[in-house]
Amino acid sequence: MAELDHVVINTLTEMDAAADLFAALGFLLTPRGHHSLGSINHLMMTEGAYLELVGVPETGLQRQEVLDSPTGLNGLVLKTGDADATAAALATAGFAPQGPVAFSRPVALDGRQEEARFRTVRLPPGTFPGGRVYFCQHLTPDLVWRPEWLLHPNGFCGIDLFRIESPEPEAQAALFARAFGAPAERNGADWRVPLTAAEIHVAPGSAARFATARLLFSDLDEIARRAGAHAEATWDQQGPAEGRLSIPRLNVNLICRSRR
Repeated sequence: MAELDHVVINTLTEMDAAADLFAALGFLLTPRGHHSLGSINHLMMTEGAYLELVGVPETGLQRQEVLDSPTGLNGLVLKTGDADATAAALATAGFAPQGPVAFSRPVALDGRQEEARFRTVRLPPGTFPGGRVYFCQHLTPDLVWRPEWLLHPNGFCGIDLFRIESPEPEAQAALFARAFGAPAERNGADWRVPLTAAEIHVAPGSAARFATARLLFSDLDEIARRAGAHAEATWDQQGPAEGRLSIPRLNVNLICRSRR
C-alpha cells in the first residue's frame, strides 16, 4: 500500500513570513534548505509523514513548478523506495509520469556539510487539478529524519489524513486509487483511499482543491494557546480532541487532532 511521505504548503516568495508564523505557532522548523532545482524549504518533521514549507528565492534560479502553483496547501507526496519502478508502474497504469528527476540540498550537521539527495516522479499538471502529486525517493533519509528535529513545542507528531474537494469525487478518488495502487471506498458523502498510516478523503466541492490535512498532536493545549494569541492565525475548537487552524495569509486550513 502506498505511504504518505509529506504534505507541501507553497509560500512562493513569502518564506520568511511563513517560517516565522509556523515557528510562533510552536512548530520546530529545520534550517532553511536550498534545493539544486531552485526552491527553498523548511521541514516540520515527525517520525513518519512531515509538513513542508516550500518557496522560491527572491533572486537567482527559481523552480518553475513552484512558481506555477498557488499559495497554500498544494503538494501531496507519496514515498517510494525506487523511483524508476514507480515511474514504470505509473506508465503501466495509464499515466504519463515525469521523471525520475534527481536533485539535492546541502545540510549542515555538527560543523560539517552533507548533501541530502532525492529522486522524484511527478504526475503532469492537470492530472489531479487540485494540486501537485508526486512520489519521492529519499536517497539519504538519515539527513531528513533527525531526532533533534522531532520535538515540537506544540506537540506536533504526525499527519494522518489529506482531504481533497472535487466536483467529481468518485472519479477523482478512482484516479487516486489507480495511481496509488489502493482501493477507493465510499465513506458517507466522501470517498476514501487508504494509505499506510494515513488516508485520502475526496469530498464533493464546487471546484477541485486540496482542502486540508489533519495534523496529530500529543495534545491541543499549546497549539490552541499559540494560535489564539497570534494575529495571523485563527483557532476554532471543534470538540475536546479536535480544532481547526486557519492561516488566511497563506490560504491554509489545517485540522488538528489530539492523540491523548
